Amino acid sequence: MESLEAELERARGLPVDELADAIESIGFECTRCGGCCTGYAPDEPGGAPAGEGKGEADAPADPDAPADREPHTATVFPDEVRDVAAAAEERFGEPYDWRDVARPMPFGLSETDGGEQRGETFEWALATDDCGDCAFYEEADGTGACTVHDSRPLICRTYPFSVALDGTSQPMGEAVDAEGIVRAHECEGLGREVSRGDAEALAASLKERAVRELEEAIGVRDGYDPAAAERADGDVVVFDSEGPKEADGTPVDGN
Repeated sequence: MESLEAELERARGLPVDELADAIESIGFECTRCGGCCTGYAPDEPGGAPAGEGKGEADAPADPDAPADREPHTATVFPDEVRDVAAAAEERFGEPYDWRDVARPMPFGLSETDGGEQRGETFEWALATDDCGDCAFYEEADGTGACTVHDSRPLICRTYPFSVALDGTSQPMGEAVDAEGIVRAHECEGLGREVSRGDAEALAASLKERAVRELEEAIGVRDGYDPAAAERADGDVVVFDSEGPKEADGTPVDGN
């Protein structure tokens, strides 16, 4: 396995035109079905990777999600949390804090008998509503929309695609198609014709996401502090590239 630094240099050198060629070959058009923004039943494709959804000891579900659905899970970078909060405030005219936008990624956390989460995790996930859907998803007449579309995180901009580099993530389970280094994940919009301009824009975002994921991974690794849990006020510590944080996004005291 290559070092994260080596993979980062590889990501920075990815030719956007070749990524766009791969996206064109696979084909994609968003149908606004909402499948990548909503919670899902355990027997449906999408959502958390197999074995990492609700009911798993090391991946507790959102306690507010209905019993027959697993919550939408999408990673978000620290600066994206602030961007989404600002966009939501402008859209809805009311303040949004960290907890309104993001929650600790559940993977790796444990659950107490009382249903409380505890432990360490290394990513943030977009907040979800009581149904397990993204808190910023809305639907009208069967058509989905993002209420902060222009400020949506890179994971949302690039779905259903990812790149096959060590240190990058693949959203919503295993790939169902691939072309070169580009992977495609479960989505009803796959296989549809995509314009060259849209393919290039998607490819540029896909490259940016790969770079950001690796930069984030390096920052988390270099800033990891095993003693942070002892200084934390709560039972959950999230390590991101800015250092250890409480579950509400505030830095752990002493960071």
